[in-house]
Amino acid sequence: MGSKDQKIALLNQHLEQLGSITNSPSVNKASIIVHASKYIEELKERIDKLNEDVSTSQPSHVDDENSLPLVTVETLEKGFVINVFSEKNCPGLLVSILEAFEELGLELSDARVSCSDSFRLEAVSETEGQIDRVDAQMVKQSVLEAIRNWSQSNEQD
Repeated sequence: MGSKDQKIALLNQHLEQLGSITNSPSVNKASIIVHASKYIEELKERIDKLNEDVSTSQPSHVDDENSLPLVTVETLEKGFVINVFSEKNCPGLLVSILEAFEELGLELSDARVSCSDSFRLEAVSETEGQIDRVDAQMVKQSVLEAIRNWSQSNEQD
């Protein structure tokens, strides 16, 4: 019987929390649930409106340049952090980017890659004694060129 009392107390506590979270003025359990349900519907409507605002604020036409992966490069003391992201899967892109790193003389010290539904690469590289010769802009341009070359070779296939 103690277990049943504990469950009821826990349920009452959860209903009280639900009322608090949803700013329900009610103390009646059924009213709290109805108010929470309305609150959830309002949140869904706000999400839909935000999604609609986001989709209308983005240009409807997407040229090839905008559909290419996003590249950012941050400078470290002895190297760079390179991030590449695309909303779509990009088979073969990783190889092209790694070849670009090799051409610049960058050595990867750490990398995380995801290629399932999207393409994401976070790489930490170190320069091999030639930090003065390579800067973040050169790394970014090299990666972007590798991406463009990869994109063009995929269009021909």
